[in-house]
Amino acid sequence: MTEPLWTPTADAIANSNLTAFMTQVNADHDLALDDYDSVWQWSVDEPAAFWSAIWDFCGLIGTKGDVVVDDPKKMPGAAWFPNGQINFARNLLRPDWDPAADALVFWGEQAVRRRMTYQELWDAVSRFQKALIGLGIQKGDRVAGYLPNMPETIIGMLACAGIGAIWSTASPDFGVQGVVDRFGQIEPRVLIAAEGYYYNGKAHDCLEKVAAIVERMPTVEHTVIVPYTRDSGDASADLSGVRGGVWWGDLIAPHAAGDIRFDDLPFATPLYIMYSSGTTGVPKCIVHGQGGTLIQQAKEHVLHCDIKPGDRVFYFTTCGWMMWNWLVAALASRATLLLYDGSPGYPSGNVLFDYADAERMTMFGTSAKWIDSIKKAGLTPRETHSLATVRVMTSTGSPLVPESFDYVYQDVKPDVQLSSISGGTDLLSCFMLGSPISPVYRGEIQKRGLGMKAEVYDEDGTPVVGRKGELVCTQAFPSTPVGFWNDPQNHKFMAAYFERFPGIWTHGDWVELTENGGFVVHGRSDATLNPGGVRIGTAEIYRQVERLDEVVEALVIGQEWDGDVRVVLFVRLREGMELDDGLIDRIKRQIRTNCTPRHVPAKVVQVTDIPRTKSNKIVELAVREVVHGRPVKNKEALANPEALDEFADREELAD
Repeated sequence: MTEPLWTPTADAIANSNLTAFMTQVNADHDLALDDYDSVWQWSVDEPAAFWSAIWDFCGLIGTKGDVVVDDPKKMPGAAWFPNGQINFARNLLRPDWDPAADALVFWGEQAVRRRMTYQELWDAVSRFQKALIGLGIQKGDRVAGYLPNMPETIIGMLACAGIGAIWSTASPDFGVQGVVDRFGQIEPRVLIAAEGYYYNGKAHDCLEKVAAIVERMPTVEHTVIVPYTRDSGDASADLSGVRGGVWWGDLIAPHAAGDIRFDDLPFATPLYIMYSSGTTGVPKCIVHGQGGTLIQQAKEHVLHCDIKPGDRVFYFTTCGWMMWNWLVAALASRATLLLYDGSPGYPSGNVLFDYADAERMTMFGTSAKWIDSIKKAGLTPRETHSLATVRVMTSTGSPLVPESFDYVYQDVKPDVQLSSISGGTDLLSCFMLGSPISPVYRGEIQKRGLGMKAEVYDEDGTPVVGRKGELVCTQAFPSTPVGFWNDPQNHKFMAAYFERFPGIWTHGDWVELTENGGFVVHGRSDATLNPGGVRIGTAEIYRQVERLDEVVEALVIGQEWDGDVRVVLFVRLREGMELDDGLIDRIKRQIRTNCTPRHVPAKVVQVTDIPRTKSNKIVELAVREVVHGRPVKNKEALANPEALDEFADREELAD
């Protein structure tokens, strides 16, 4: 067991929400839980008692009913709080919030600065909800947001959630086909869209795309346009070409602020429709319920991230990534949300740290790729910024390599809980995440999530520790999807998670459970490499090659070759650099020395760009298809689909 990089102080442990939760549970159940692992064990041994305690400790507003879960061993199909009622929006628009306190702070790059008090947020939701009701929107109707990460996105979601309408979003950098592939399946009655957005200091117009999207979605009756880069009086912002187009301000003008309708809804009432990445076909539409989303995310915010009333919580995300949905739920913990839309590198790589200092950020959420990029850029925020208020730094999207742990503690902030977290759109939460009362070890996600019976299975379905295998969950959890949209027999849903091990959720991550009780993620199971029949996680190779200063980022696949699979590594190098025999040799030596001979790529190929999804995840599977001359079914899911062209018909891969 290595020495930890960070250990919470005795005061921090004593004052943490998790310690308060332990104290309450011990008193209520005559227990002696005294550390994280003992709480986790109790949470999976006694799931009904645990989730009931979460409801109470997080102060959820609603009625539990007389049953917490009908059968926690039934997966899928376990019913949570089947006789209870809840409303997601009521729990985010809390009656115990100071009406003058900041609810939302918004930075739209350097162009826009806004803040909304809790009272202003309440009033805005009230007016927009009345407008939606006036349009005939009711429980079960879909409302789609083609929007940046801005206040109106949250306002729209809360207005819908209050009456049981279903909210779904895509970010405005999606192309027309990408939006239609998603929203077209769920047939929204209302589309809310920004007229433009900012990126890299430039305003990008959206009205032509919005007009094209609406023409291809006949169910859209009303298209609500939110002003962002220009106001409704701007001559260039003409809505005449947008079917059903109406400005946000004109829609809400007849409605005065007042009450908000919070319908009492069954726990499993649909709240969100999320989407799989869609890189291998039309995206799957994943339906998440009001109660499961709320209780799971409240647990993660309060106990794992130690969010307290008045904290100021930030996550760098677009509305095309589940982290937006995760972030907004922090309102239920009476935290202020710090929203940012645009490039995290404009006007410099320091902009998010500027935001942290300016707005007294307490939780700084970002992606592993962004941490790696500022490390490569040589930024040293510890020397240029205070970051005095930041207690927790969270990272997700891809595995956070050990060297990035080192970087954060050496060059960002030494006294911060670095909380690598991992879960996904599929559960709208995490299987693995942080613990404010436990040490941080280099390269490891701290712990399994409370109430989440996450295990690692080998090929035969046997639980293993200290060995790589499939991440599974062997017991029901509240944020299991309600189902997939337009999947009446649950065929797609069952195939997605329960085909490999019946009755057990198989998540698709290739991971290792460590002796510290933490996790190391080695990549996606479907992207693992199999040279000579030995499974290798892609993250192991990325970690080594990206340690080289010349390499900005990399992508690795297995190429079918001569009756076997050979490892092929693509590298993007620093500006102006060329891949030569000397650098290829250094790359191979780095991998061989720190991994095994089987990890060493048979081919190393230079490219100028790496294809990625809208949420910044690299797409090994799409590249693998291109290399093998097979079609990529849904290029619209990619942020930079043109990058795939570089991988086709490479001479280097022909011998």
